[in-house]
Amino acid sequence: MSWIHIMILLPFIYAILVPFLYKLYSHKLHTGWFVMPIPVIIFIYLLQYITPISSGEKIYTTLAWMPSLGINFTTNVDGLSLIFGLLITGIGALVILYSIYYMAKKREALHNFYIYLLLFMGAMLGLVFSDNIFVLYVFWEITSISSFLLIAYWYQRPKSRYGAQKSMLITIFGGLAMLAGFIMLSMMTGTNSVQEIISQMNDVTSGPLFVPAMLLTLLGAFTKSAQFPFSIWLPDAMEAPTPISAYLHSATMVKAGIYLVARFTPVFGGAVEWFWIVSVVGMITMIWGSFYAVKQTDLKALLAYSTISQLGLIMSLLGLGSASMAFGFTEESAMYTVATGAAMFHLINHATFKGSLFMVVGIIDYETGTRDIRRLGGLMTIMPISFTLSIIGGFAMAGLPPFNGFLSKEMFFTSVLRASELPIFSMETFGIMFPVIAWVASVFTFVYCMILIFRTFAGKHQPERLEKKAHEAPVGMLIPPIVLSSLVVIIFFFPNIIGQSLLKPSLAAILPGFTQDGAFEFITKIEAWHGFNTELFMTIGIVIFGTLLYLSHKKWSSVFYTLPEWFSLNSVYNAALEKSETVARGITNNYMTGFIRDYLVYIFAFFSIALLTCVWVLKGVSLDISNNAPISIYEVILVIGIVISALGVLFSKSRLTAIISVGALGYIIALLFVIFRAPDLALTQLIVETVTVALFLLCFYHLPEFKKEHSRVRFRITNLIISLGVGITVTLLALSAQGNKLFEPISSYFENSYELAGARNMVNAILVDFRGFDTLLEILVLSVAGLGVYTLIKLRKQGSGTNETE
Repeated sequence: MSWIHIMILLPFIYAILVPFLYKLYSHKLHTGWFVMPIPVIIFIYLLQYITPISSGEKIYTTLAWMPSLGINFTTNVDGLSLIFGLLITGIGALVILYSIYYMAKKREALHNFYIYLLLFMGAMLGLVFSDNIFVLYVFWEITSISSFLLIAYWYQRPKSRYGAQKSMLITIFGGLAMLAGFIMLSMMTGTNSVQEIISQMNDVTSGPLFVPAMLLTLLGAFTKSAQFPFSIWLPDAMEAPTPISAYLHSATMVKAGIYLVARFTPVFGGAVEWFWIVSVVGMITMIWGSFYAVKQTDLKALLAYSTISQLGLIMSLLGLGSASMAFGFTEESAMYTVATGAAMFHLINHATFKGSLFMVVGIIDYETGTRDIRRLGGLMTIMPISFTLSIIGGFAMAGLPPFNGFLSKEMFFTSVLRASELPIFSMETFGIMFPVIAWVASVFTFVYCMILIFRTFAGKHQPERLEKKAHEAPVGMLIPPIVLSSLVVIIFFFPNIIGQSLLKPSLAAILPGFTQDGAFEFITKIEAWHGFNTELFMTIGIVIFGTLLYLSHKKWSSVFYTLPEWFSLNSVYNAALEKSETVARGITNNYMTGFIRDYLVYIFAFFSIALLTCVWVLKGVSLDISNNAPISIYEVILVIGIVISALGVLFSKSRLTAIISVGALGYIIALLFVIFRAPDLALTQLIVETVTVALFLLCFYHLPEFKKEHSRVRFRITNLIISLGVGITVTLLALSAQGNKLFEPISSYFENSYELAGARNMVNAILVDFRGFDTLLEILVLSVAGLGVYTLIKLRKQGSGTNETE
């Protein structure tokens, strides 16, 4: 096991210790202090990979898991996985520090909170560093389960349970679709390794399962990253505690789909379907999220829709950047890789400013008791540090200088402008929609950023409408957003530090063919000023038009209410969920009748239909009696006697007759054993039958006589069909088993019992030597049963004696 495997498994292992630490020290110290070293240690450990990865190295390690199935825990540390690993652990450490002050120590089940958080952190690390597609899927679903637990942390609230259920249903559905896509990729390439699949991308492209595998993989990515129309789960997930929103829904979990698209761009990129689906879905998500963010009156809901919009922006950039692969790896196509570079740059920028904003919103909620914008205002002088942090995060999200969001937004505009000039995919006709949608969505982004900042901190203070007296947050709660806001500013002034060390290696992982010198030169020369170009004029237009919309917001906000409430994606989801529950309840009520007969009908019907269908399709019935031994007259007579005895048991009118018939049946079977030259079995059968008959006679002596009851049994055609079906099925299976021998019979092995075990009797050798432990355990079971019977008899005698004494 390598250090990278230990790093991934460390959060899972430490999660086991959290309950014990909570029990021992929770009365003295917040549990978060024990948890925070884990992401800090992993973050510091990952920093050592920056130098080798930036120089072009890739680090692979393998841990055997299920080698016979080709499933091993293989890790791949490259530029793409390293960016995500640093975000997961770096922001994870800040979130834990923030939660120490945010989560009440006495009123919360903190051990559960940190267990779920560690499970999620470990799952995300495993997801981004896994090279095996099926191991990646395992971690993918663990993120869905752990995020469900985190969203439902305050499970007493109906909205928390509803939001957790919605997120799990949608993301698990996408995950299963993704698994089907992975299986198709494995079938096409004969490997489960992502890197090996990439190396065979020409074979994948020409395969018949290429488009289905692509669509199913994208379905998993879109559901996880809240792309339209699956984005409805993210706003409801805001019922989770704010540290969870800052971690899962801005920096990590919602970026998992982004990671998946980036990771599989070398496989599917360049295909026209991939380009249009990823870029168009991203654009629709971006404008839909920004438009609905303006409508929100809850600060976390506003940030949720803004996150949807920003995720759509990054997704569209990955789609546009994949067009470069359609040209082949040439100098001309390298200019279109700026979109992919902008996607990775904005990924980092979004994690910094959105994480900071979520934490500030949590501070506002924590210190005022509300997140309702209509009840807030005038907090600028009361909470000056929080106001400053909001300015930095909000302006960065709006794409204004001097903040990092301005740089990646300008690269975004460059990307959509270049995309509109692409000489492929009919972009000369439809490409104009990309700059237009990007500009309109950016205008709405500017508007909701201004609402977030100035509706909260400017205007008139309304203390009577707040649940608490507002004041600034404690220093410990302010440190994490201050760190993130500082990065927002630092990245603006020194962007090329991460450009050379992180962005360039990540692009080499996403577009592995563009590794020649100069292909990613733009990433190492990011500048804020490019002169008076189209991108700058687009930004100026956004500021002017966005300011006008913000100032006149009350006049045009009624447009949000033109459509009825039922005409929404949430209504469709709720109606579908309700309908599915109704249908499921109806089906369940139909077959869960409470009658054993009905359950047996279902079981036997399925048994007969499934097996008869298999026998028919596989042509499994064949009857070859050429090698059968001849049937003697004695055997015929004994079989007739067995049938008569069995019928006698069924139709006898007294218990004595039934017992005699059962005994006769057993003795006749013993005679069959004699004819078939198995004297030991015949002797055993005779002893067992004698003891059984004797026990029956002893027991039935104390029971009342049969009562003559005349009851008419109603004939049911269903019973007849099921009986015939089971009988025919068993008969055909027996014939099929006799006529289809796939392997040599095992009896040939036991023929050498004397040489193998020194026993002349083959049956005895099997019972005593070959399956001696089985026989020993059978004897043990009989001994335990005998002791139990003996104990019950003794207890009964003692009880009877006591009663007589009393």
